Amino acid sequence: MNQAVSLAGAFLILLPFALSQLGRLAVKSPTYQLLNLAGSALLTAVAVLGRQYGFILLEGVWALMSAIGLARSLRPVR
Repeated sequence: MNQAVSLAGAFLILLPFALSQLGRLAVKSPTYQLLNLAGSALLTAVAVLGRQYGFILLEGVWALMSAIGLARSLRPVR
């Protein structure tokens, strides 16, 4: 089960990255940020269950930064 969740999380991070590299998705778009947040949250959960502290730090910060990016992308333009 952990492997399936890990693969889903990795896919959710790699998909927007690949799309941005191909010019199909803007890095600052809500979709990009949401997919990164979902993927990193899944990978953080798997890391917590496995007590993999380096990955908890990596994916936890990734999730936090994606959440900040998502909040910023959803703010109305002034």
